[in-house]
Amino acid sequence: MVVEASSLGRAIKGVQYRHHRALDAGLTAVGTTLAQWDALRAIGEHPGSSAHTLASLTFQSDQAFGTLANRLAAQGLIERTSGHGRRIEHALTPAGLRVLEAGRMVYQSVLEASLAPLSEAERMTLLALLERIGGPAVR
Repeated sequence: MVVEASSLGRAIKGVQYRHHRALDAGLTAVGTTLAQWDALRAIGEHPGSSAHTLASLTFQSDQAFGTLANRLAAQGLIERTSGHGRRIEHALTPAGLRVLEAGRMVYQSVLEASLAPLSEAERMTLLALLERIGGPAVR
């Protein structure tokens, strides 16, 4: 049997779509969106990072991340300060940290439910295969 690349691509996209729908629903309950929570996650894991770095970590363009960061700052979830040169650095506020932690519980729950059918060995194999075609996972 030959597995078509398009079949694999659609299967990967299907899993991603289901994750996004479940995460959007769960994160709405804690007062955020998937894009906002992912930005908070990146800022929390990389405090003081530039918008460009954070855009890369969240798979967004610099412009899209800048717009999102402005909304997060307006909501009091992050602080943006001047860094070296034109660099703008980002940090979570206490309110941002609370939203991040609430969202982290949703995130873990969704992913654990999705991956529950896989054994630990299968999870390790899946990670290795995805890293082989997509590069190392950011941990």
